[in-house]
Amino acid sequence: MAESLANQKKQQELQLQYTTYKNQLQQLAQKIGDIEQEAEEHKLVLETLEPLPGDRKCFRMINGVLVEGTVREAVPALRTNSEGLKKVLDDLLKTYQKRQDEMDKWKVGSAPQSPLLKGRRADLVHHRKRTISESSSRDINLDRDEGMNALLSVASTMRNRTGT
Repeated sequence: MAESLANQKKQQELQLQYTTYKNQLQQLAQKIGDIEQEAEEHKLVLETLEPLPGDRKCFRMINGVLVEGTVREAVPALRTNSEGLKKVLDDLLKTYQKRQDEMDKWKVGSAPQSPLLKGRRADLVHHRKRTISESSSRDINLDRDEGMNALLSVASTMRNRTGT
């Protein structure tokens, strides 16, 4: 009876730790998606502004305030912000991979000792990791593609209105 309670408590602790890892990975994946989308938006705006004359009027949002300026003033700031976003994205991707590796090591160390699984644990973890990463990147790419289509549509509409 006491052994059953101890086993049940251990199972609950393992489940809590697993849930914590999964939540952390999910939050990191969400942040990565947000940063990727913002970096793509910066890239699209830079591609739109670069062919324009430097003295042309443009507007940018700074801390929620719309500020008037010229293309010559806006492009360097956009480049700086874009480079910063790329650095943050690289850091987040490294953190995600580190957390994923920690979780995989934890899974191997926390798995029940079974003679049937002993030799195959690393293979199973690698297979799960590959499957999860493939499905996650596919989902992120689909979300990003849908977002980019919407951005391109808005950019096209704006160009048509301004006549450029």
